[in-house]
Amino acid sequence: MANSSQTILVTGATGGNGIQILKLLAAQNIYVRAMVRDIHKAHSIFQAQGYAVEPSKIELVEGDFDVPETLLTALDGVNRAFLLTNSTDRAEAQQLAFVEAARHSHVEQIVKLSQLHANQNSPVRYLRYHAAVESAIQASGMAYTFLRPNLYMQGFLGFRSTIKEKNAFYAAAGDAKVRMVDVRDIAAVAVAALTARHEGKIYDLTGPQALTHAQIAAHLSLALGHSVAFVDVPPFVMRDAMTGMGMPVIAG
Repeated sequence: MANSSQTILVTGATGGNGIQILKLLAAQNIYVRAMVRDIHKAHSIFQAQGYAVEPSKIELVEGDFDVPETLLTALDGVNRAFLLTNSTDRAEAQQLAFVEAARHSHVEQIVKLSQLHANQNSPVRYLRYHAAVESAIQASGMAYTFLRPNLYMQGFLGFRSTIKEKNAFYAAAGDAKVRMVDVRDIAAVAVAALTARHEGKIYDLTGPQALTHAQIAAHLSLALGHSVAFVDVPPFVMRDAMTGMGMPVIAG
């Protein structure tokens, strides 16, 4: 195993962001520890994504955000950490527990994947929780870098089935414009923050062009060679569709 004098811990390691970060760090021969809930399941996820973990470059360690002692084990000897959890009603508590464990473990820097427009006064709950965690990290005395991406481009893969079956996708978006950002670009920025410090910085991460969903549909139509329509739906219809797919309902 590589020299662990400079050890980077990546949480959310089996997700889209985490896998890309691991790939980039391993390609640079940088020692990295990946925190996962189940090592055997993690290997299966990596293999399904076409990525085999090389033990000489990446160490897998089991850790659970809801079990503080496992966080201390995962953070032992870590200098810098990338912080990411699933967006659930437990996310704020889980991330605050990680921050406390990192402080206790003398971690030097946390790079947190936050969200564009994070603000403790926001009417949007998840923007408030991101801001609360950012504030806790700033108060901890550890160095920090906050990455605030906008809508993930890969999120549109969730529309694959309706595009295939109905040549359409549905969202409660109206004529609002969004600047989508690719997960691979987010990962590149995260790796730069973890390896070149960027301490005390807050970066908004967006795509190069603001597009309406109708304009996105036009781009998809051109790329696929057939017409794809965007159908605007009322918010309650979108909510029911998302909960029907098993997504949790989080009160405002």
